[in-house]
Amino acid sequence: MIFSNNELMQKDLEYIWHPCTQMKDHEKIPLIPVKYAKGMYIYDFDGNKYIDAISSWWVNIFGHSNEHINNKIKNQLDLLEHVILAGFTHKPAIDLAEKLVKITPNGLNKVFFADNGSSAVEIALKMSYHYHLNKNSERTLFLSLENSYHGETIGALSVGDVELYKKTYKPLLINCIQTPVPKDQTIQAAKDALVDLEEILEKDGNKIAAFILEPLVQGAGNMHMYHEEYLVGARKLTQKYNIHLIVDEIMTGFGRTGKMFASEYAQIEPDFMTLSKGLTGGYLPLSVVMTTNDVYNAFYCDYSEHKAFLHSHSYTGNTLACAAALATLEIFEEEKTIDKNIALNNYMKQKLKRFDGLKNVKSTRILGMIAVVELSDIDTKERIGLKISEYALYHGVLLRPLGNNIYVMPPFVVTNDEIDVIFDVIFDAVNKLDFAFK
Repeated sequence: MIFSNNELMQKDLEYIWHPCTQMKDHEKIPLIPVKYAKGMYIYDFDGNKYIDAISSWWVNIFGHSNEHINNKIKNQLDLLEHVILAGFTHKPAIDLAEKLVKITPNGLNKVFFADNGSSAVEIALKMSYHYHLNKNSERTLFLSLENSYHGETIGALSVGDVELYKKTYKPLLINCIQTPVPKDQTIQAAKDALVDLEEILEKDGNKIAAFILEPLVQGAGNMHMYHEEYLVGARKLTQKYNIHLIVDEIMTGFGRTGKMFASEYAQIEPDFMTLSKGLTGGYLPLSVVMTTNDVYNAFYCDYSEHKAFLHSHSYTGNTLACAAALATLEIFEEEKTIDKNIALNNYMKQKLKRFDGLKNVKSTRILGMIAVVELSDIDTKERIGLKISEYALYHGVLLRPLGNNIYVMPPFVVTNDEIDVIFDVIFDAVNKLDFAFK
């Protein structure tokens, strides 16, 4: 049976409620049913194709339908699809945990599995609070950066600071305070923000269980970037005040910032690291919380002491997801992905120069495989992101701007020719669309 985009769109709108979407918009804006995808491209039922310039919400780091990952999942499927991880284990989970311990910062020797990024953040928060409780210290406060985003479940939303997501649910949220994020990528901005951080820790340090941050890039916070000197200072201060440091590498991990993990720029050793998104190459839901032996040992006791960490998900450590993650890490090793991305980063830097000096462009910035064109201040009623994404789709490119920020986060299999197309479409959108600047 042959389907058209319109037929499937109508059926979808009858039944499905989509994420981060005002569904009324689809009265005017077509919803695109995807028939298949390969490499950099997504194909719809009407024969159109689109370059995936955002790695489908930052997850498909090696493109769509990667043969190596496909084969590893198929092979695992014939052996074991899933098994409870309480009282049982399996080789893919063991192998993956061993690999992650080897490639993450020193000291992160224990792996706790979950199935999505928000859940990983929730686990890290609970572990930190419970750790202090097991050490006879009840710390009910968490600290995070202004403009941060850590997910949309209640705990994860609590430690975030993007009003768009947080405002409505404020009465439901747990106790959290924010400290200023460095205003830009300069060392001085990092030092200034560290002064603010220490003032907060001097005042409330004995109440704070953990400080959670997105290292170097705040994803949903308009891809705001800051200098690694802040991470160095934050690690020293959290150790000084006996506060856990949680680095949320859900978006920044697995090569996105130019190193395997953004924390590597500062060479710090956090107490927790949360990982998801690119972990499975975009194939299956999986997340992990990496932590230290010190944290682990605080829960290691006879069951009657009530110190055990009781947290579980039905699909914890799913076998197929672990197989996908192992295949993803194999690609990094075999294809020298981090080294190859240096050339792609340099090419995107050259493409960004074209935007310098444009009257409606405020600034550009780039770190690793994240490139951003920030437009001048525009009236929010203009819905600039929606206009740009519609324009880009019409010209065969999938973008999803954040406010006035047009970002490019392509799969690592992108070619220079595809980068040309992406940035040409953005350049044309910035120059051809009418915006009401403040």
